[in-house]
Amino acid sequence: MNSMATTQITEIRQLARQFAEAELRPHVEQWDHDAQLDPQVLAQLAELGFFGMLIPESHGGMEFDLPTYVSVLEELAWGEPAVAFIVATCNHVARTIVQHGTDAQKQRWLEPMAQGAVISCIAAAEEDAGPDPTAIKTQAGRADDDWIITGSKQWVSNGRAAQLALVLARTDKDALSGFLVPTESAGYRAGERETTMGMRPLEIVSVQLERVRVPADAELQFPLPRLQQTLGAAAIATGIAQAALDHAVAYADVREQFQTRLRDFEGLQYKLAEMATRVAAARALLLRAAEEPSEQNRAMAKYLASENAMWVSTNAVQIYGGYGYMRDYPVEKLMRDAKATEIMEGSNEMQRVLIARELYG
Repeated sequence: MNSMATTQITEIRQLARQFAEAELRPHVEQWDHDAQLDPQVLAQLAELGFFGMLIPESHGGMEFDLPTYVSVLEELAWGEPAVAFIVATCNHVARTIVQHGTDAQKQRWLEPMAQGAVISCIAAAEEDAGPDPTAIKTQAGRADDDWIITGSKQWVSNGRAAQLALVLARTDKDALSGFLVPTESAGYRAGERETTMGMRPLEIVSVQLERVRVPADAELQFPLPRLQQTLGAAAIATGIAQAALDHAVAYADVREQFQTRLRDFEGLQYKLAEMATRVAAARALLLRAAEEPSEQNRAMAKYLASENAMWVSTNAVQIYGGYGYMRDYPVEKLMRDAKATEIMEGSNEMQRVLIARELYG
């Protein structure tokens, strides 16, 4: 990475950190308690251009490279992981349109997405399919010049608030395609939100598609029906781990046992050193995967970062002791959020299988 690119990442990372520190961190406990974000946050993110990070400048976006993008996500996750996940999802849908959309699709959707006027979601997983696209049962059939989509989706993040859904469905030819479905379409119904252990401000719902009619040009063809945003999940996990480490370091500096600060106990120094090393290793692999985004690199980054987030946040709770188990302190929330990163966007078991397969070509 050249010096100019490094400087750009540093400057934009600082901007994201300042926003996270001023606008996210002060509210995370309340948002977690209420299981709801302040809508104003999305407007602020739009004003900063974070919804258009992967959209070309010609369509109103920022056109960041992937290393800059994941650095922003990490800082946002350091503030509030649910916010980072919403931003990651919107950018992932936008990037899919950039890479595989028609000129008409790009013209219709990209600029409103970059402005934050259109928030998007991904409706891919199903109750019996999970991350396996070959088991998807949602059907898309032709009716004159339109598509009719029928089926049900599970675990759709932001599925009620979004204006655009990227829906994965099986076509008449038994192939899989994506469809850009406005959520105001007749027959699109979002269910009640799920109650989750972590990422509580993130609204997760089921979606029913009852003969949803979209025009023929709503189809979005891409070569591989994998919509998991593994790079985004890795960045969010790294931000959670860094937040947990920061809290643990600060607490060990002020908490005393036997008239000695925790930071002065050699055993705890070892723990903090390993936590810091694991965070740095996850970040290095994340940036490598962003610079060389092969499927194997992305899987490795997601697997390592999420396992680290769980390990670092669990040890942060241990350092806090009994206080760490209380809702009044921040590390128990981070541990709950970290667990989601081991499951979201393809479980770590699935990532291990993918990595092993890549070893054999």
